[in-house]
Amino acid sequence: MNFASDNWAGASPRIIDALTRGAGGIAPAYGNDDLTRELKARLSSLFGRDVGLLFAATGTAANSLALSALSPSYGAIYAHQDAHIVGDEAGAPEFFTHGARLIPLAGPAGKLTPEVLEAAVARGSGSGSPIPKPAALSIAQATESGTVYREAEISALTAVAKARGLKVHMDGARFANAVAFLEKADRGARLADITWKAGVDALSLGLTKNGALMAEAVVLFEADKAAEIEWLRKRSGHVVSKAWPIAAQFLAMLENDHWLELARHANAMATALSEGLVESGHALGFPTEANEVFAVLPKALIARLRQEGAKLYEWPAAALPESERLGKDADLTRLVTSFATKEGEVERFLEIVRG
Repeated sequence: MNFASDNWAGASPRIIDALTRGAGGIAPAYGNDDLTRELKARLSSLFGRDVGLLFAATGTAANSLALSALSPSYGAIYAHQDAHIVGDEAGAPEFFTHGARLIPLAGPAGKLTPEVLEAAVARGSGSGSPIPKPAALSIAQATESGTVYREAEISALTAVAKARGLKVHMDGARFANAVAFLEKADRGARLADITWKAGVDALSLGLTKNGALMAEAVVLFEADKAAEIEWLRKRSGHVVSKAWPIAAQFLAMLENDHWLELARHANAMATALSEGLVESGHALGFPTEANEVFAVLPKALIARLRQEGAKLYEWPAAALPESERLGKDADLTRLVTSFATKEGEVERFLEIVRG
C-alpha cells in the first residue's frame, strides 16, 4: 500500500523496452541524435507550433532553467506559497537566476487568483518599490494540492501577467495527470489551449512521476528563449551527454498516448481512494482532481494504517483554510497514487479505514 509518492513507483515496461532497443546502438552525443530530433518534431506537432526542447536531469533543474530564461537576476517570480519551487527546491530558482526573488502568494486549494496576482504585481511596480522588478509568473499543473487549473483559469492569470510584462512558466511535473483530468472535466484538453495559446511561455514537462525512469524537459514556446536557455543549461552543468535515453522514454510515452493511459489509471485510483474515504466519514482537505488525495484522518488511524504497511505522509495543515484547521487528534495526510497502484491496494487501505 504505497501512497507515499508517485516517485516511488518503478517504470512502465514500455520504457524498459525502449531503452533496451536503443542500448546496443551508436548515437551522436549532446542531443544530436535521431531520437531527440524525432521527439522535437513530435512535440511540435502535439503543441501545434515549433517548440524549443532541452533535457534536464531533474524537475528542479527544469524549473530553474526555465525561470532563468524568463527572469533577470533582479526580477521577481510570483508563485503560490505551496508551490514546489517555493517550498521544496531549496532556493534553486533563485540560485539559477543569480538572484531573482521568489514571491509566494496565497490562494485556495493550491491555486492563484488573478486578483491576488494583480495586487502583488502592483506592489512591486514603480521605481520606488523595494520589491524586485516583476518578471515572471510560475503556476503548477497539477498543483501541490492536487488540483488542476482549467483553461479559463490559466488564461485569466496570464492576462494579468502579460498586461504587466511578465513571462509565464508552468511546472508540469504532473502535467499528464492534469491533462487526463481535463479530458473528463472539460471534455478534452488540447495541449496548445492549456499552454502557449493560454499565454504560457515555458513548460517544465516531466514524466518521471508518471512511469518513466528519468525524463524531464523544458519545452519553450519562443524560439529566442530556446537559444538563450541553451547557454544557461551549459553553464549550469545540465547538458546531458547521452540524450537518446531521455528522448526514447518520451517517445515511448507519447506513442499511442501511453503517458495519458498511465495518468488516467493513477487518477482513477486516487478518485476511488478519495470516494472511499469520504464514504467512511473522513473529510478531504482539497478536491481530488489529479493523483493526490489530501484527507483529514485521526492520528490513531494513521498509526494503524502504518502498522498494516501503508506508506503515506502527514502534510502541513497550514495549507488548509483557517476555517478548516485541525484539532489536536487529527492530521492532514497526503496519499499519492501512481501508474503502478493496484486496485487491491486501494481496497485494502479502505478496509483498514472502515475497520
